[in-house]
Amino acid sequence: MPQIRYSRWTGTQASSLQAEQVFETLNDHLNHTGDLQQAMRRLLQRGAGEGEERVPGLDELLAKVAREMKELFERYHIRSALDEVEERLQSIVSRERQTLGEGNERAPELAEKERFLNQLPRRTSEAIEALSSYDFEDEQAGREFEDLLRHLSDIRRLENFSWKEGNLFKGKTPVDLSEALKVMARLQGLRSLEGQLSSTRLKEVDREHLKDLLGERSGDQLDDLLRLESMLEEGGYLMERGDHYQLTPRAVRKIGQLALREIYYQLTRDGMGRHSLRRRGTQGTRMEESKPYVDGDAFDLHLPQTLRNALLRKGSLPLRFDPKDFEVHQYDDSTRAATVLLLDMSWSMSWEGRFIAAKKVALAMESLSRSLYPRDYFGIVGFFTRAIELKPKDLPEASWNMGDPFTNLQDGLHLASELLDKKRSNNQQVIIITDGQPTAYCRQGRLYCEWPLSFGGISQRAAQETLKEAERITRKGITINTFMLDDSPVLKEFVEGMTRLNKGRAFFTRPDCLGKYLLVDYFSRMRKRV
Repeated sequence: MPQIRYSRWTGTQASSLQAEQVFETLNDHLNHTGDLQQAMRRLLQRGAGEGEERVPGLDELLAKVAREMKELFERYHIRSALDEVEERLQSIVSRERQTLGEGNERAPELAEKERFLNQLPRRTSEAIEALSSYDFEDEQAGREFEDLLRHLSDIRRLENFSWKEGNLFKGKTPVDLSEALKVMARLQGLRSLEGQLSSTRLKEVDREHLKDLLGERSGDQLDDLLRLESMLEEGGYLMERGDHYQLTPRAVRKIGQLALREIYYQLTRDGMGRHSLRRRGTQGTRMEESKPYVDGDAFDLHLPQTLRNALLRKGSLPLRFDPKDFEVHQYDDSTRAATVLLLDMSWSMSWEGRFIAAKKVALAMESLSRSLYPRDYFGIVGFFTRAIELKPKDLPEASWNMGDPFTNLQDGLHLASELLDKKRSNNQQVIIITDGQPTAYCRQGRLYCEWPLSFGGISQRAAQETLKEAERITRKGITINTFMLDDSPVLKEFVEGMTRLNKGRAFFTRPDCLGKYLLVDYFSRMRKRV
């Protein structure tokens, strides 16, 4: 059941911050972490928005906690309270000793009491506990001790606290027992609050406790952060499943749109257009242009041009139509296509922001295909030591694989071919984004891995098996286009060899330019009849 918390308006609440803005911030973190839970923690830690709309994150609240603790350490001298208690105890024991020494007769029991006092433990709380069963001869000392005994539990707590953290207090302000207990309670409260805030489980944070320790403004900041969570859920971007979050289908689509927007921003800034096609056909989007009707065309009559042709031919009424007068609407040629994007997820893709750039392109292309070419097939395969199919919902949290550092492009090509076999089309292509040469391959169901023969060298067998797979899918009419994020000579030689074999294309680019080159090429091929 949803819980709604109302609080006094302070002018700091994120009134104009929208769910879409919050999600864009979350998406930025997701691009860098590849993990939704970690991205959500970063959002809560760092906050969202800018200027007057900014919602401070947990890091700022934790900084306040740290400042409060530092102030306690630099202000108070906590040991002074224990010194005062020890002095009180010594005064009581001294008074009792004096009374025992002033006895007219040194009875054996008095001598035994004096030996008992001489053997008291050195730790103050243990000495008080030992004296709790002692029968004082001095009445005033007894009364003073009874008052001290009532605070034994507090003294013991303060001793344990001082033993653990007393050295942190470097201040010069002395405190008595009562004040020391308040300082101790405040520090322990700050420690507890620090743990709650560090866990990022905001619903478990005691707001009233936070407000007492850090002030009303901090309580409002916590409410704003809780609002960020609810905004994402109410906006349809996140679902909370127990102790973890899950992206909704809407969120997955939005991530692709954001990636596409960023990449198209580069295209606009660079002055590159949409590469319109000159050829027209009879299927696709209807256009205002017309063409003479020929047998086999859809009889979608372009009436104004047909009437004009009849008038020009005869020049009088009533009109009599001839088959040559008929003109029909032209249609944009939008043939279907089937594309599989091969995304390198090996360890080396973590360098220089390569995987972040590659994944952003994959998200953008998936969004482009779904929105502009809904009848096309667009699949994604990730390859490292083995190859796996990635569903659109898996892509936002995909990351490079540290545990499987090899590059099995051959297995990736094989899986891409299998996916394309299920989606027949005259336009089939594989787009590869990678930064390294093959170092693994599969043969007869077995996996083989091999490092290059030398630094900068090539894995000979892996390269040969990969080229065999490229040749096999070339015979199926599948085009391979490769985008390399590294331009080492050995790597260039391998890719150029595969390109000559397949008659595809190869591009050597940087991570920051990858989306620009890749999307322009993909967009142009979507409207080309093969």
